[in-house]
Amino acid sequence: MKNKNLVIIILTGALFAIAAWVLTFGMTLIPGATSNPGNMGFCIACFLRDTAGAYKMHTAGVVQYLRPEIIGLILGAFVLSLAKKEFKPRGGSAPMARFLLGMTVMVGALVFLGCPLRMVLRMAAGDLNAWVGLIGFILGVFVGTLFLKKGFAFPRSEEQSLVEGLIFPITQIVGFVLLVAFPAVLAFSTEGPGAAHAPILVSLGAALIVGALAQHSRLCQAGSIKHVFLSKNFDMFWGGLAIFVVALILNLVSGTFKLGFVDQPIAHTEWIWNIVGLFIVGLGSVLLGGCPMRQLILAGSGNTDSAITVVGMIVGAAFAHNLGLASSAKGTTPAGRIAAIAGVIIMLVIAFTHLKKKDAKAK
Repeated sequence: MKNKNLVIIILTGALFAIAAWVLTFGMTLIPGATSNPGNMGFCIACFLRDTAGAYKMHTAGVVQYLRPEIIGLILGAFVLSLAKKEFKPRGGSAPMARFLLGMTVMVGALVFLGCPLRMVLRMAAGDLNAWVGLIGFILGVFVGTLFLKKGFAFPRSEEQSLVEGLIFPITQIVGFVLLVAFPAVLAFSTEGPGAAHAPILVSLGAALIVGALAQHSRLCQAGSIKHVFLSKNFDMFWGGLAIFVVALILNLVSGTFKLGFVDQPIAHTEWIWNIVGLFIVGLGSVLLGGCPMRQLILAGSGNTDSAITVVGMIVGAAFAHNLGLASSAKGTTPAGRIAAIAGVIIMLVIAFTHLKKKDAKAK
């Protein structure tokens, strides 16, 4: 059984890399087809940022598009969790802390310019800035495991009604209807990353498959490193490695591999802030119980705590762009650097204030 689960985890990682490649370079092989930006076949942070822009929550015109990938990941997890009878609505565990952590994780990701999944895709395409960012991500996860060992925990979640669990998946269906039937109510980029996207049905279909597999395998970038630190369990690590290896092979074969720091797609070379940005993402992911993609999958499976976290990330994306916190290919901003430092402080405060005191009488 263990070997079977490991195979599923590795398969999920491999198919994720293939889907990401199809949505970027693969679509350019079809005459007239559009594609996602380079090294951004799947980026939860970037796509949530674009989604916030589509709903006019921020005014950055170059990053506004209701990404079908987000909708597909959530609905793929939703459908499979129903089929497996694992759709069990639960929530009510420190919602405001989770909301704030979601916002802060998003700010960290936008300082780096990508979530942990895009970090791996950038690494596999030769972007050395992502390898630098990996240092911060590992450090963040490591610090998170130290808090777990010291007793960090949010209050236990409680069983909730079916309606509570259904609300978030239903919002995704509504969003898709708006995208295909009432696009005039949404904002769409005419240039920049938001204007680069694969065809709607291709994006949705790929995300549905990946979302279902991620629900089944429990694949999580932060979790893969956390389990190594906590229990020397490498099972999930092999899934993350599969993403990298398959994406690397595809990039080498297709000629999209470019080793270096400069002129990488939607990336900057400020190494210290790449490290700090992903440190925030790594630490926040451990405190929240999963990386940004894992939060989407859990939300689709009925976890309203994760749904609150995702809403926090969307608000954080709007917050980052409206206040000039997000980086660009030109580099970070002064406000973004201040926000990153504040983000580290916020996470440490939340972590320390949720340490469970040990019973002095316990033997």
